[in-house]
Amino acid sequence: MYQLRYEDVMSEDTASAKERERMLFDRSIEKLEAAREHGASSREGIDAGYFTLRLWTTLIEDLGSEENALPKELKAAIISIGIFILKELERIRQGESDDYDSIIDITRTIRDSL
Repeated sequence: MYQLRYEDVMSEDTASAKERERMLFDRSIEKLEAAREHGASSREGIDAGYFTLRLWTTLIEDLGSEENALPKELKAAIISIGIFILKELERIRQGESDDYDSIIDITRTIRDSL
């Protein structure tokens, strides 16, 4: 009978969590690219804004949790990035901006750092 060691299970779980995070960032990028093409008030724009808002809100909440083991400086930096993205999404939603490129570039950078 094969028994998994705790370390093996945890490393697999961490790897799968990172892959899920990567997939969520990929999906956000795809949606933002479609929104850039169709506009903020299109179905694609609304969907991209909502999806990206949920993604970054969840990340900010997780980073603010005491259980999150990342160094405080790194957590603070990523939270600041997330707040910037949320503000930019709101500016786009309000029609004050159409700068999807900045959000896409930042999201790619974070995704590639996983």
